[in-house]
Amino acid sequence: MFLRGRCLPFVFAAGLLAATSLPSAAQAADDFDALKLPDLSGYASGKSEAPLATGTGAEVTLSAQLVENGEDITRGIVWRVFKPDPGSDGKLPLIASARGGTAVVSLDPGSYLVHAAYGRAGATKRITVGREAKRESLVLDAGGLELDAVLSGGRRIPPDKLRFSIYEVEAGTDGEHALIIPNVQPNSVVRLNAGTYHVVSTYGAVNAVIRSDIRVEAGKLTEATVEHHAAEVTLKLVREAGGEAIADTSWSVLNESGDPIKEMVGAYAPMVLAEGDYTVIAKNRDRIYQKDFTVDAGRNAEVEVLASEASSIDNSDGAD
Repeated sequence: MFLRGRCLPFVFAAGLLAATSLPSAAQAADDFDALKLPDLSGYASGKSEAPLATGTGAEVTLSAQLVENGEDITRGIVWRVFKPDPGSDGKLPLIASARGGTAVVSLDPGSYLVHAAYGRAGATKRITVGREAKRESLVLDAGGLELDAVLSGGRRIPPDKLRFSIYEVEAGTDGEHALIIPNVQPNSVVRLNAGTYHVVSTYGAVNAVIRSDIRVEAGKLTEATVEHHAAEVTLKLVREAGGEAIADTSWSVLNESGDPIKEMVGAYAPMVLAEGDYTVIAKNRDRIYQKDFTVDAGRNAEVEVLASEASSIDNSDGAD
């Protein structure tokens, strides 16, 4: 895996993923873990909105930075203001929201909780409002993560066959990592609170999987590239070497331990497999054929299974 970090400007690059839940609070005087906040699954559209007025009280200007003493973030923030006391449903009442960068809200005197969501990064702060205008700033302690993968020798992988999933780094009692963001496209920037994350890179849809722990630093864009040891393989059943693929063939691919890892039907069976030794079983009508083959990392190949008595594992006399 190759890692490269560089400082972020106060606005992330385009192509950012949607936030789908409230992340951990990075800035709060109190412990907000026990609070039941309303659904915070919105995503900042990136366009500024007019100042939001919610009452006749004092104007409060809200701004956020990636790091302490950093530049104000000018777009992509979802602001939400809650009353601090839960309602009858046990959740905090949402009384104001805004999208964009710096926001202005008009609030009656009292205490409030302000949450700023920036992609998957976020922070919550308790504020007290009086009769005078004031300014409140939240430090997100956040950075960006851009993921990519290559084959051995640095060869590019088709983006449509490559996906990433981001998990919490600590496994639960069941040994599983909690999923944070699924199906992240390569070379897209994900906003995250600073910390370490467990990243899973999947090439294809079978067994070409790479896992790694990657640290995101506040105020920086971390670029991580992993290397897959796999190749694209196309299976076909033929009556003679170099012949046409026989239609309506059922395929089953077994790994070196004999466990089935992929099944499909068709004249051709394209798939991505991790390097290693495999056995393929092809069934056409009432005949079954078998062949052992090896996948070499980075070497795409076409594997022909010959429909002959030598490869047959079915002694019936049916036609192939």
